[in-house]
Amino acid sequence: MTGVTPTLRDAAMRWIADDPDPDTRVELQRVLAAALTGDQEAVADLADRMAGTLRFGTAGLRGPVRAGPNGMNVAVVRRTTAGLAHWLCARGRAGAPVVVGRDARRGSEAFAAAAAGVLAGAGFAVRALPGPLPTPVLAFAVREIGAVAGVQITASHNPPADNGYKVYVDDGGQLAPPADTEIEAAIAAAPPAVSVPVGPPPGIVDVREAYLDRVAALPRGTARTLRIALTPLHGVGGETTVLALARAGFTDVHVVTAQAVPDAAFPTVAFPNPEEPGVTDALLATAERVGADLAVALDPDADRCALGVPTPAGWRMLTGDETGGLLGDHILRHGTGDRLVATTVVSSSMLRSIAAGYGVRFAETLTGFKWIVRAGAGLVYGYEEALGYCVDPDAVRDKDGVAAAVLAADLAATLKAGGSGLLERLDELATAHGVHATAGLPVRMAPAARDAVVERLRARPPEGWAADRPAPDVLVLRRRGSAASAGERGADPGREPTIETSERAVLRPSGTEPKLKAYLQVVEPVSGDLPVARAAADARLHALRAEVEAMIGGPGSGGGDHRV
Repeated sequence: MTGVTPTLRDAAMRWIADDPDPDTRVELQRVLAAALTGDQEAVADLADRMAGTLRFGTAGLRGPVRAGPNGMNVAVVRRTTAGLAHWLCARGRAGAPVVVGRDARRGSEAFAAAAAGVLAGAGFAVRALPGPLPTPVLAFAVREIGAVAGVQITASHNPPADNGYKVYVDDGGQLAPPADTEIEAAIAAAPPAVSVPVGPPPGIVDVREAYLDRVAALPRGTARTLRIALTPLHGVGGETTVLALARAGFTDVHVVTAQAVPDAAFPTVAFPNPEEPGVTDALLATAERVGADLAVALDPDADRCALGVPTPAGWRMLTGDETGGLLGDHILRHGTGDRLVATTVVSSSMLRSIAAGYGVRFAETLTGFKWIVRAGAGLVYGYEEALGYCVDPDAVRDKDGVAAAVLAADLAATLKAGGSGLLERLDELATAHGVHATAGLPVRMAPAARDAVVERLRARPPEGWAADRPAPDVLVLRRRGSAASAGERGADPGREPTIETSERAVLRPSGTEPKLKAYLQVVEPVSGDLPVARAAADARLHALRAEVEAMIGGPGSGGGDHRV
């Protein structure tokens, strides 16, 4: 690394001059001063902060809280919101209601105020939620008050140093293409942050009671005897979830004390994602100590939900696909009429087979809830394997960890009242629909090499495999000669599914890391003994993993094998 170039120096000085926040002006001034003295660490830091503007996509913004265009700060939020306001006005939405919410991460309060101020300055009728609340409450508020857009300041389950900016549109769902590129272009054309007009503070809109009433009405059963262990992982979901459970009749709830209160430092977890190894250890210890029937972990903004269950060998967390199948079956078991359920191309095909068994429609979408909630008319449920569940699409058109927790409690209490449990229901689903064994295989590689692998396998699939490309960044490989399961065949609604063996690998690049992700699945029919079928599925999945590693050209890093 050499010294600071004149171009880099001038760009940093221009950003400092245009930054309306005195704290981040001083922060960047200090980095620039250190870099100009030849401090190589500061030179690298400055170059990274100035390496373009934080990228806006369908998930909005996500990045480290720091000064400079390549970070989350008031200046970036002002210019982003100016671009959003321009996009809304260009579509005839000027002056309409917009709602702003936030979590409790570092900078969230200031960023929410900045977003609200810019929207007010652009003439919108801005309403803010009263304090830090779960993201699903913001998604609910958009439809509840008839807003044309909603902005939630959150970094979801990202590391503690990050924050983000998520946008919902008037149908209550997240942005979908091409809106992201249109807004990004408007952001690029926005004036310097210091020149963006800012209006008065917003009024407050409190939809919590309406949201809690809606969530409390979700249970299908009448049983309420259930002891629950809960952790919000230092996020904003604890109080809302306890209130929602209580309003639904589940009052025996034990919150992990050390993780109960929102804390932007996330002191007990390095990476506040329930999927990460070790993150739910405190939850499962609490569940064991209090003799719980069900353990629930939320991510920090409470849009994701992970479930833990007691087993003869101790507590374990369910996979996203296991929970996805359980909740989908529970919803379909207690409803009638023409209905639609949906999941993504990288999730287990179990839900499709469950839907066929109930005679309802099924849709497979690309990854992301922006696609799931727009899968079609009559949607009653959608999920993705990364712990996201949309259990009430008419109210929240996004994943909702609070609502999922209430519905999971309903299912667990209903099963307990009948002398059964979630593991027994999983056995029933496997027996009826086959063992769906899945595994994640992330392989670290440079973007160019990653793209070359996908193109090579698309153009010349290995012998015995067929390739399908449902999207430019998704490749689906299926083994020829291995009949698709009823789930993958799309069995006719109303017909009893016939389960046959199948093998599948879905490849897609990571959106945040230099990785190629492979999602593996084998389906093993259960003709007699369920443990024998599970052992066979495990063996086939192990062999498939080795085969796909060889296809890609390198061993995986991380990931785990799961059965549904």
